[in-house]
Amino acid sequence: MGEGEAKAEQAAKADHKNAPSASSTPESYSKDSEGGGGGGGGDALRAICGAVFTILVLLGIIALILWLVYRPHKPRLTVVGAAIYDLNFTTPPLISTSVQFSVMARNPNRRVSIRYDKLSMYVTYRDQIITPPLPLPPLRMGHKSTVVIAPVLGGDGIPVSPEVANGLKSDEANGAVMMRVVVLGRLRWKAGATKTGRYGFYATCDVWMRFDRSSNGQVPLLAPSTCKVDV
Repeated sequence: MGEGEAKAEQAAKADHKNAPSASSTPESYSKDSEGGGGGGGGDALRAICGAVFTILVLLGIIALILWLVYRPHKPRLTVVGAAIYDLNFTTPPLISTSVQFSVMARNPNRRVSIRYDKLSMYVTYRDQIITPPLPLPPLRMGHKSTVVIAPVLGGDGIPVSPEVANGLKSDEANGAVMMRVVVLGRLRWKAGATKTGRYGFYATCDVWMRFDRSSNGQVPLLAPSTCKVDV
């Protein structure tokens, strides 16, 4: 073998020793590739989560501002007048009634209207109904508006307990009686094009008034009668 061939063979062996193995090259490339791809995906996910969080915060702030500006207040009810046309007993005991209460309803909201439906009204005495519930028509109240509801309530032959009959006799002797007016139904608030869901509405008004068996018509109220309203 010549000197030139020996040098060529030595150079070839040296190159083979220094070259990376075939098994290590793909593994190293795979690790580098995986690391680079994972970092890009994590950044994208963080960016999406940040955007969603920002949108939710902005929506919460907007909802809070709208609530503070348009937050609806409950209606206010007051009894402003009363009349007794008939209040008589028959056995076993039964009661015949014809009474009228003028209930003033006020919407205290500046920017929100109120709509009522499925309204009814009745009267109780000592927690017993003495007039059948009377259905009322739907009602709409604009901003800062007031309306008076004054139906005649009553019926014939309404069964009651002896406590009611004895109590009314005692109240007649004292010249004063307390009856409770109940108004119930559903309502919803409306601000612009936005409407809330329907809520149950229940108002009770305790009315103190003068009373004697000869009363036939308007009777004076003995105390202001502001109603308790639950929604």
